[in-house]
Amino acid sequence: MNRLAGKTAIVTGGAAGIGRACVMRMAEEGAKVAIFDRLEAEGKALAAELTALGHEVAFWPVDVTDEAGLKAAIDDAAARFGGLQVLVNNAGISGSPKPTDQVTEAEWDLVQAVNVKGVFFGTKHAVPHLRASGQGSIINMSSIAGLIGIGGIAAYHASKGAVRLMSRNDAITYAPEKIRVNSIHPAYIWTPMVENHLRATAPDFEAAKAAAGAAHPIGTMGEPDDVAWAVVWLASDEAKFVTGAEIVIDGGYTAR
Repeated sequence: MNRLAGKTAIVTGGAAGIGRACVMRMAEEGAKVAIFDRLEAEGKALAAELTALGHEVAFWPVDVTDEAGLKAAIDDAAARFGGLQVLVNNAGISGSPKPTDQVTEAEWDLVQAVNVKGVFFGTKHAVPHLRASGQGSIINMSSIAGLIGIGGIAAYHASKGAVRLMSRNDAITYAPEKIRVNSIHPAYIWTPMVENHLRATAPDFEAAKAAAGAAHPIGTMGEPDDVAWAVVWLASDEAKFVTGAEIVIDGGYTAR
């Protein structure tokens, strides 16, 4: 229950899906948690729920593509909670499911703005606070789409590949300052984003859902907690010698 005691964490995209699970598990493990999200009603409700249970959690309405707004929220969260030790760059969108030759420039740019610039801005403005703490853990949410080709979703593939290599480069850059940087690579995790993607790309939603689960050797899609517990570990001192790692959480999808 106290694996993260004494740590403050920011979770972008923390109001729903994987981000919500990360917020809940980190709070339960003793972290003070700042929820950043555009989903204001959901974020406020989650913060109120966890606060009522005795956890130190607060919500900030944040668009990760807005550098000034994200910096202000990071600074405010660090001031409110007395520092910052953990950043979870989780906010992301799947974007257009189209192949490369059919993606518009606007569709491409939107995915890169959220999935890549959002990680860049978050890291850029969290590092000074992590440096002041004398150590830190940055956890970047990539995807198996950052490791292998799945087909279609061209902009998403490009963005998650970028997050993968940003993470490895930053791991080397900040290692001398005891700031660890790792990436997580989930396969299909049953979240609103995955549900919306399947509904947008398949005429038979239930058949698509079943097929998505069956695509994993373990036979099912994952759950948000399957990722959240890895985030807890990477945030904790249990992972103090882990940096530049790529944690694959995919039910065997990429083992073929």
